[in-house]
Amino acid sequence: MRNVLRPFALAATLLLGTLAMTEALAADDPYTWMEEIEGDRALEWAKAQNARSLPRLQNDPRYAGLYAEAQAIATAPDRIPGIAFAGGEKVRDFWQDRTHVRGLWRETDLAGYRSGAPVWRTILDVDALARVEKANWVFAGADCLAPDNRLCLVSLSDGGKDAVTVREFDALEGRFLDNGFRLPEGKHRFGWIDRDTLLVVTALSPDESTTSGYPYIARLLSRSQTLAQAREVFRGERKDGGYGVYGQVFRNVGGQVEAAILARPLDTFSAEYHLLAGDRTLKLALPLRSTLQALVAGRLVVSLEADWAETGLKAGDLVDFDLAAVRATPGALKPNLVLRPTQSQSVEQVASTRDRLVIGLLDNVRGQVRSLKRNGGAWTSQTLDLPSDSTLTLTSASDDSDRILVSAASYLSPTSQWLADAGTGATDRLRSLPPRFDASNMVAEQHWAVSKDGTRVPYSLVRRKDAPMNGANPTLLYAYGGFLVSQTPAYAAIPGKLWVEKGGIYVVANIRGGGEFGPRWHNAGLKLNRMRVYEDFFAVSEDLIRRGYTSPRRLGIMGGSNGGLLMGVALTRRPELYNAVVIQVPLFDMIRYTQIGAGASWVGEYGDPAIPAEREMLLSYSPYQNLKAGQSYPQVFIETSTKDDRVHPAHARKAAARLKDLGYDYLYYENIDGGHAAAANLNERALRQALEYTYLMQRLMD
Repeated sequence: MRNVLRPFALAATLLLGTLAMTEALAADDPYTWMEEIEGDRALEWAKAQNARSLPRLQNDPRYAGLYAEAQAIATAPDRIPGIAFAGGEKVRDFWQDRTHVRGLWRETDLAGYRSGAPVWRTILDVDALARVEKANWVFAGADCLAPDNRLCLVSLSDGGKDAVTVREFDALEGRFLDNGFRLPEGKHRFGWIDRDTLLVVTALSPDESTTSGYPYIARLLSRSQTLAQAREVFRGERKDGGYGVYGQVFRNVGGQVEAAILARPLDTFSAEYHLLAGDRTLKLALPLRSTLQALVAGRLVVSLEADWAETGLKAGDLVDFDLAAVRATPGALKPNLVLRPTQSQSVEQVASTRDRLVIGLLDNVRGQVRSLKRNGGAWTSQTLDLPSDSTLTLTSASDDSDRILVSAASYLSPTSQWLADAGTGATDRLRSLPPRFDASNMVAEQHWAVSKDGTRVPYSLVRRKDAPMNGANPTLLYAYGGFLVSQTPAYAAIPGKLWVEKGGIYVVANIRGGGEFGPRWHNAGLKLNRMRVYEDFFAVSEDLIRRGYTSPRRLGIMGGSNGGLLMGVALTRRPELYNAVVIQVPLFDMIRYTQIGAGASWVGEYGDPAIPAEREMLLSYSPYQNLKAGQSYPQVFIETSTKDDRVHPAHARKAAARLKDLGYDYLYYENIDGGHAAAANLNERALRQALEYTYLMQRLMD
């Protein structure tokens, strides 16, 4: 018999050794106290850092003008309302302006909106609510019960945290229900089953949250019950990775539930799916790397993020299943191919209307929208007549008609809003954003850099037509590179006004880790292959210098969250390339990241520090551990938010503290509110943007 104990013992020894080394690093870390998110000592430190750094930016004579420009853009009364269908002929949006910086949730009829003179009815005034309740409320959305969308579950966040308080609201009468459904602050997942029943995933105690802080037990909650009385219908496990259990409820045109499916994430990108059948669930034989997208014409539509070998299906494919067969034989599913993207394409969005499947597709990072209808066992497709060379975003799809709302944007053309009929193919422009900057002397270009392994990496560049090709242009390079998130063209209102108009160049890189070319582009930069993401970014940086657009003296970079990690890697590995680094709400300590905030939910992206090979890779690039004395680091600007309960401000705090210990100059700003966006309202957002561009001007233009 083969000895299976020895390999296990060896693996265990390696694991124990890794854990011991990780614990040793933590023991050597003098700043673990900064991980207490609102500890007195940490907050005092943050406030002292703000007092040190903010005057260096806000006393710059350019700051006031930049703030005024950013605020004018953020609060402009002629912005396009972000409307969404709300049943029948109603549309709703959430609106913020100078008077309502927290926002108004409001409603009008589609005909009035199309006329250009809508009469808005306020459903909920969040500014007024915050004043009355003396709370820093941020509106985090509303889930309304179809088909009339009168009863809604309103989510309110304290200062922008991911954790929310949920209250039932009557959208017709404009009031919270005294005896309505209520959920205390938490990272809840919920959905209506009917007017008296909710499907709720929440934690009644800390033990009911995963190690990354997300709930994993699903219950059916009746109107007459407390949360403790709700009937459990499914549970994952505390050790599960990803973002905790969540449910998807699919309805027919009349609002009746067709299917309720619970997802149990096992890591960041892998999940089991379970069909709710009364008091029990049935496990669906779907690949772990797949995502439920829509239900239309009795077909459950699913996207694949990895090859499904036994079926011959590929990563990136869109497939469907007969829902009746799913119910009958959940363990023996038979997929049907709906769409296979080409090598240059990616399925970016999927939505359903009454009779149509609608797909937002990227092709070489430019958008198109396709409408599909199932006829005789096959899907027929048409491409809707919408602006080309643009990002096309599906912003809403009607449940009781085939109408959709689409946003069209490119770097230099102001955003436009379109109403389309996915059945007839008709399209109608509803609104166009007035220009926010003078683009008459500007050009947007797409170039390709070649990464270390030979992969061609696209990037977009916005510049003045008269920009000299002598390496002297102040240039801002932005990138993200993770979690299948695509960086597509968007109207460059802020960088156009605050940067390019003033002589700068703005660049967005489409590096691996994103979703610009589908799952293959994302998968290429996971875990042990993470360096490909950073090599792509360095290749774009070097290409900008090689083409004569800029030079290291004039090149600055910016990124947030996972992009903040990218900025930290760029700082520690290639500091000679950059003279400004804006590090927004970053990950920074990749050895302890699984123990900070929601970090354990991202193991599928980065790897696990407890696994030797993955820890070795993490340690090779983790910015916090790789900061060293005597390097050519430029002055950096680090931003975070006390209320960020996703990435956690400790990453940014520890980065600044380590830089100080090593004798480097840096700037630091911690918004005491603001959540993961580092801004809780429009004024705070404008302040952050003005700080960033003042810093960039000091570093790259002076």
